[in-house]
Amino acid sequence: MTTRHDISKDLLRGATDGIILNILSQGDSYGYQMAQQINTLSNGAYQINEATLYTVFRRLSKNALIESYYGSETQGGRRKYYHITDAGLAELTQFRQDWEFAKNTITQLTTGVLKHD
Repeated sequence: MTTRHDISKDLLRGATDGIILNILSQGDSYGYQMAQQINTLSNGAYQINEATLYTVFRRLSKNALIESYYGSETQGGRRKYYHITDAGLAELTQFRQDWEFAKNTITQLTTGVLKHD
């Protein structure tokens, strides 16, 4: 049996919104920087692709959980920055509670033993 050193994208698919909201709760950021931050936070175990990242940005923006703005011109182009809203902070708090419950439940389901009467 081999040990995996990366995380399945399928396993994290439902958590990407929470991941992005967490990063933005620590400060405004732009796409490439956020991809690097995700890689760093996961110690290289998860790398988000650009298409996924921008799909999440669109979904979070549509739900008013983040806002975007253009920074000043640096090195030939203006970067689009993202900022978490108050609604996004509330959503992040709820996500963390939901994640903790789901994590505990899945751990119990995948490691627990049924007790037979």
